[in-house]
Amino acid sequence: MKTLGHWLTSPWRRSAVAAVAGALPVLAYPAPSLWWCGYVALVPWLLLLRTAPTGKRAAFDGWCGGFGFMLAMHHWLLPSLHVFTIVLAALLGALWAPWGWLVRRLLGGLPSAGQVTVALLVLPSGWLAAELVRSWQGLGGPWGMLGSSQWQVEPALRLASVGGVWLLSYLLVAVNVAVAVLVAVRRARVPAVATLVATAAATSAAWAFSPRPAVDGQVRIAVVQPGVIAGPDSRFAREEQLTRRLAGQDVDLIVWGESSVGFDLGDRPDLARRLADLSRTTGADILVNVDARRSDTPGIYKSSVLVGPEGLTGERYDKMRLVPFGEYIPARSLLGWVTSVGKAAGEDRRRGSQPIVMNIGDDLRVGPLVCFETAFPDMTRHLTREGVDVLIGQSSTSTFQHSWAPEQHASLAALRAAETGRPMVHSTLTGVSAVYGPSGQRIGSWLGTDASAARIYEIPLAHGTTPYVRYGDWTVHAAMLILALWAAGEGARTLWLRRSDPEPRVPPARTGHGSPARPGR
Repeated sequence: MKTLGHWLTSPWRRSAVAAVAGALPVLAYPAPSLWWCGYVALVPWLLLLRTAPTGKRAAFDGWCGGFGFMLAMHHWLLPSLHVFTIVLAALLGALWAPWGWLVRRLLGGLPSAGQVTVALLVLPSGWLAAELVRSWQGLGGPWGMLGSSQWQVEPALRLASVGGVWLLSYLLVAVNVAVAVLVAVRRARVPAVATLVATAAATSAAWAFSPRPAVDGQVRIAVVQPGVIAGPDSRFAREEQLTRRLAGQDVDLIVWGESSVGFDLGDRPDLARRLADLSRTTGADILVNVDARRSDTPGIYKSSVLVGPEGLTGERYDKMRLVPFGEYIPARSLLGWVTSVGKAAGEDRRRGSQPIVMNIGDDLRVGPLVCFETAFPDMTRHLTREGVDVLIGQSSTSTFQHSWAPEQHASLAALRAAETGRPMVHSTLTGVSAVYGPSGQRIGSWLGTDASAARIYEIPLAHGTTPYVRYGDWTVHAAMLILALWAAGEGARTLWLRRSDPEPRVPPARTGHGSPARPGR
């Protein structure tokens, strides 16, 4: 340990180790999907932070670790944004600088059992504060929240129905802090063990007592995934071909992926007629996604459009939350140069104004989302409160075909389904397409990035209200309250110490020739 400590005295080595330690949690996400890593992946980073020589150094190590985490999580953006991916990772990584300082403040040296108890409450809250800030869509949205790494763990999905992905993040950080304490602070093992027991008890209570979605029906929804095809005309032809194979199979709804139609259907009545013909042939409405310049209003929109046997139904949802740099350039006058070094948006797309619930026939209500909107828990929660039966995400990750992005994106739908108690369909152009039931369980098999197919899914319908839909982001509010109380307590403690230990009065200095009042005497 002494040798390691000496080796880490080099600032450059310490920074590199912090970046690598911060990147470790990415192994818990798809594609590696080593979900169990999430319970210990933060431990090396925590151990490094608590041994930082100063608070300033701990904050810098927090920044370096945050940089490593963000870069590892979004490394698949490098072919599109090139060096700007590193700039973004550095900017977002700064959100973990205060967390690094907190770790050293609460766990540095030889903390008492009381300090460790406080740390087990405050450090997960500090992590949630960083996740909350970066969840703003202008900073890239809540992609890669720590809790989303547990998308395939059934007890975790049950917890998500109680407190959303936020509760999973909070508990994962608490478990990591407890493990770090067990490793490094022997004198405070009791609160660490108590935290692990409390986490297990909370999971058991959620499993036993949280409301389960009451399954009361079933719907047959088909996903059409054309695969990687160049050109909007060729893509449409392949989607048309795949959709015709669904004729006579008693499908209730057919879903195409994001940007599945590259022309405004108002300008291309021939395409609208072909879609209507497909709807008549299959006996099902078709939800397509149009990525084109609108004829009725200026600008390019990404829109979910419902087509029935008689043509356009009038049901339309315009994407509200756009991908920074991919669909618009924030502060384009300052950052427009990004288009010259990567594949950033040459023209900003326009935003929709409100979510839409679409009626399919007489008894099916669906709520469409486009692309990374499926990462936002508040959007699916709002649609559920509006009465949807099925959540639908239309996506295209063709630019990132040979990376971890398609699997990461598909996994998010499992969390959204578990949080809301509503099944979710994730339909893509090029994979991965996936469907999840109302408890977040996988329905059928994924359509991988090598598939060009149409697949029908038997999806159970469920109703009722999960605690998360009812009470919202209560975990975040509780975490912010914990931070506020801790900060207030620290401020009061500092003030009390200053008052109880006033600075001693210093007598006036005497000169060598007499009293201070009369130096000459």
